[in-house]
Amino acid sequence: MIDNFLRPAGSAFQTVADALRLLGVLSVVSALLFHGVTDAAIVAFALPGLMLPRFLGMRAWADVTVSATLLVAAWSNVVDLYRTVWWWDIPIHFFLAGALSVVAYVFCAHAGIVRAPGARGFTVTGAVVLTTAFGLALGAMWEMVEWFRLRLPRRRDLRDLRGHRRGLGGGRTRRAARRRAHGPWPRAAAPRAATPPARPAPAYRHR
Repeated sequence: MIDNFLRPAGSAFQTVADALRLLGVLSVVSALLFHGVTDAAIVAFALPGLMLPRFLGMRAWADVTVSATLLVAAWSNVVDLYRTVWWWDIPIHFFLAGALSVVAYVFCAHAGIVRAPGARGFTVTGAVVLTTAFGLALGAMWEMVEWFRLRLPRRRDLRDLRGHRRGLGGGRTRRAARRRAHGPWPRAAAPRAATPPARPAPAYRHR
């Protein structure tokens, strides 16, 4: 696996895949500088998926597909495309789960956990079932990452909270100064109970 990672790019597709990996590393730095720690962690979460195809020696076109899908998915989270475009997460999650499930199966095949294609005992049905299970597990993990990110305040939110805190502190200072200068605020008089209307006197008919 190390030899696969250190081998120079031998085609245009491999060069593009390596450029996408470099872009992924730079994306972590960019997200940290311009978006905050939480968004940088989201992008960094995609780095293992960017590196694995190179270690596994996957085909160059598959490497490019996996890397591009991961970067689009990560940055869509950072720039809030999942919030602003309601349907955006459907195709992204579809392609992302499919790509990563294949990477997970190839990794397990290299580790000897599952049967590699062409090996004795390999069946297409078993590979499809395991790949689907990997995709569901990875999709659930990605949803947890999104849930975690949406519930953590970002730099802009923290700045807004600090502004609200300063505003509240200024309001308390002005109220305290007013009490020292003019005394406490006058209390509103309690509302008086409404008097029921007088009942009219009964009319008597003279015979």
